[in-house]
Amino acid sequence: MPAPWTELLPAVGLAIGLAACAGLRAWLPLLLAGGLARVGWLDVGPSFAFIASDRALLIFGVATVVEIAADKVPAVDHVLDALSTVLRPAAASLLAASVFGDFTDPLTAWVAGVAIGAPTALVPHAAKSLLRAASSTFTLGLANPVISVLEDLFAVALFLVAVIVPILAAVGVLVVAFLVLRRLGRRAPSAAVPAS
Repeated sequence: MPAPWTELLPAVGLAIGLAACAGLRAWLPLLLAGGLARVGWLDVGPSFAFIASDRALLIFGVATVVEIAADKVPAVDHVLDALSTVLRPAAASLLAASVFGDFTDPLTAWVAGVAIGAPTALVPHAAKSLLRAASSTFTLGLANPVISVLEDLFAVALFLVAVIVPILAAVGVLVVAFLVLRRLGRRAPSAAVPAS
């Protein structure tokens, strides 16, 4: 029997919020979600219980420290950002799929997770890229470590909002998506009309 919309809607909001966190930091939201699942504060499907295992939490923890530290080093942050273009949507898909695991079979959860997680992760990733490009241009990258700390704090805050008030997190992500797409649309070169 399918889950009623009153249960599914918060799960969709949670999936969007967690996926957006992964758009900023790939490993931090996995670590936080695994920790909350471990203590029973976040429900994940049985097929996704591995994110709360000792091994997964150790991997997520080490990877989080490396990601956060490397993002503070100028030049390394750009390489990390390029590598994360693939890693962040994958982490977002896993996070989104994990919250659907209680409502459906694992394959459907993965399909929903990829459909929601991957594109959602690209929203904050694109916003972050725009901000970093402006910072690199105007401060020669000197402000990037400070911006990185703010991104860390924002990722944790967004994670908490997503877990506590998932619909609010989803609405916030959708508003940011609209603003980013509008900004990118303005930057696209317009086709010149040939003179007759």
